[in-house]
Amino acid sequence: MKLILTLFIFGWIGFCYPAYAQSSRNPVDYVNVFTGTSNSRWMLGPYTAVPYGMVQLGPDNQEEGWMSGYDYSIMNVTGFSHIHAWTMAGLMVMPATQDFTKENGASSKAYRGAGSGFHSRIYKETEKASPGYYSCELYDADCKAELTASTHCGFHKYTFKAKEDVRILLILNFPTEYKIAIQSAEFNKVGNNIVEGFANTKAAFGEYKLYFTIQFNKPFKALNGWQNDTVKTNIEQITGKKEIGAFVTYSTTDNEAIMMKVGLSLVDMKGARNNLRTELDSFGWNFEAAVASAREKWNNLLSTIEVKGSEKNKEKFYTNFYRSFCKQTWSDVDGRYVDPLNRIQQLPKGGVMYGGDAFWNTFWNYNTILSLIAPGIMNNWVTTQLELFEKTGWTNNGPTGLKLTGIMEVTHEIALMVSAYQKGIRDYDINKLYKAVRHNGVEQGKRLPGNGLSGMERLDIYNRLGYVPLEVDAASRTLDYAYTDFCTAQMAKAMKQDADYKFFINRSQNWKNQFHPELKLQVPKDSSGNWMKKFDQFSGKHWIEGNSWQYTWYVPHDINGLIYLMGQDLFNKRLEEGFEKSVKHNFAAHAFDRHQDKAYEYYINHGNEGNMQPSFLFNYSGKPWLTQKYSRAILDKFYGNSPYQGWEGDEDEGQMGGWFVIASMGLFEMNGGVTDDPTFDLTSPLFEEITIHVDKMYNGGKPFVIKAISNSDQNIYIQSAQLNGKPLNVPKLKFKDLVNGGELQLEMGSTPNIGWGVIK
Repeated sequence: MKLILTLFIFGWIGFCYPAYAQSSRNPVDYVNVFTGTSNSRWMLGPYTAVPYGMVQLGPDNQEEGWMSGYDYSIMNVTGFSHIHAWTMAGLMVMPATQDFTKENGASSKAYRGAGSGFHSRIYKETEKASPGYYSCELYDADCKAELTASTHCGFHKYTFKAKEDVRILLILNFPTEYKIAIQSAEFNKVGNNIVEGFANTKAAFGEYKLYFTIQFNKPFKALNGWQNDTVKTNIEQITGKKEIGAFVTYSTTDNEAIMMKVGLSLVDMKGARNNLRTELDSFGWNFEAAVASAREKWNNLLSTIEVKGSEKNKEKFYTNFYRSFCKQTWSDVDGRYVDPLNRIQQLPKGGVMYGGDAFWNTFWNYNTILSLIAPGIMNNWVTTQLELFEKTGWTNNGPTGLKLTGIMEVTHEIALMVSAYQKGIRDYDINKLYKAVRHNGVEQGKRLPGNGLSGMERLDIYNRLGYVPLEVDAASRTLDYAYTDFCTAQMAKAMKQDADYKFFINRSQNWKNQFHPELKLQVPKDSSGNWMKKFDQFSGKHWIEGNSWQYTWYVPHDINGLIYLMGQDLFNKRLEEGFEKSVKHNFAAHAFDRHQDKAYEYYINHGNEGNMQPSFLFNYSGKPWLTQKYSRAILDKFYGNSPYQGWEGDEDEGQMGGWFVIASMGLFEMNGGVTDDPTFDLTSPLFEEITIHVDKMYNGGKPFVIKAISNSDQNIYIQSAQLNGKPLNVPKLKFKDLVNGGELQLEMGSTPNIGWGVIK
């Protein structure tokens, strides 16, 4: 099945952010790529890319370590690197005209001279970016830098004044969030306008070999390079490891542009050349045409959902929508890729291999978007997983560069695979799908050579005890395993595997084995069944990026069971209290981290995936108006639209963005859409009208419209609802009703209607 997106063809109206001047703005014009880029992760910056681009090309300006990469508040650029994927980096480029140095210099040193390195201060007011474009004026390099990209390629344009000693530096070892080490590398001169080579790079999950071919629009005077402290000039080749780089030299006339087209591949040099030829040859050296192409790709994607409301909210919506698709394609245009065991594999024609950060709870945010407007991408995620399963025996929760990482210690790719099947997205071998899903639930997890964890690492103990004991691992694993068991049970039911269904549905109730009957909280146990001593509900000890209070609500497949055990009154009282105490923190635990002994008294932490569902729990406990109140509050307070406030937490390659997109439309999938009749929870939409251009695989693509009559910042409560002209009295909407097209109309008011939406 091919990805079919509803196309909206728009004219070229300028590509530089913020682009506020035009009277009519396209969806792409609302994206602020600088949002949240101060105090952000390596993966988040004003990087130029296309949807699912391997190349995310843009400026770096920080030193090595956690949250390195780009920070908006820093007034310089160290260089422009091509890969900003989780734990992965590759090939930095930097123009320079100041005195030669092979050191980049500390980003905190904003002066020229000894020790300052080749990094350059920038004129901050000249820094502009939009989806598919970045530019700035480099003060010390004395040139204008402009960038764009395709899926596997970067396109650079550096405009200089008349200079005799212009250098374009090619750097392999540079500061990253997760340290990289160059094991071996080489640069080769090919004629007088091409440089090719590779960098065999050691990263957090084994090694990868990045091949690059670089074409220049003008013959360079010489290729030069360095290996550690040795600088070599006018060379044909340089090889080495660790500190190795190269640079070409030019003389330029006034206002002359030196342009570069860079093709990348993780497979081989043939792949890099073919990627470059396929994706950029048609543009020649027309940089602006390449920018327009990248922009159009984004606009076509973003136009699949139209919203009507305030300009501020539209900017937040399309920025979050954009971030949701900043994932990667790791296979070449010819379908070849390198598998987790470093073997070159060939996909069938049209196949792709995707990667990115973890699928940690994407069943609450990103999966839903894919299923509605990009089922072809969702299908490709399933085929990526089945390909990995066929070649390695395992699916993968976080396939960065296609390595098996085991990040977040869960297997939530299973939820995506099951949801795709249940929603009719099935262009693959469904028997292989079931085999892969079942395998995850019955085979002991393991670690493959050069990779991280595959599968459920504590499955044996979980099977034996019904929970993961505190002296073995995090108590949150019990809850994650139980939810994945529920997903597997739904797949077994669909495939009419009755014995498997009974086994997994029974095991999905293991969450109850950690529920303390007096405290009414999830509490870690030891292997003898004893509750944790000196228990503190706000401690992060024995939990993954959360605490007991937060994880108690984490039973997405059995909310009614949780309400029964806790009691409805306590459920509502405790949850409402948690929300009210979290307002001052913008619903985020800013100081919280993995397995932290003390997380202070943080209740709702929307900034981590394990705690993104609580506002929708009131739909199950008889107070749906509180779902409307608090989901809107999170949209308003947690999410910003400036470089200094974008997401009050780790945006995680589109996780936070995906939640905003879905919740702002008034929708949510509590159990991840994995049952045979997927159903949305409803809440207060942020917009007065939303048009979802449902993909054509569903009912020919008839759009679904959500209208919120009298909606405003004050009128946040649903008074009544109609679906296709008929009264809707519960805060539920079936997936099949949405994708069949039609209209949901909500009457909004400033006070709760406590008679609407209560499920008896």
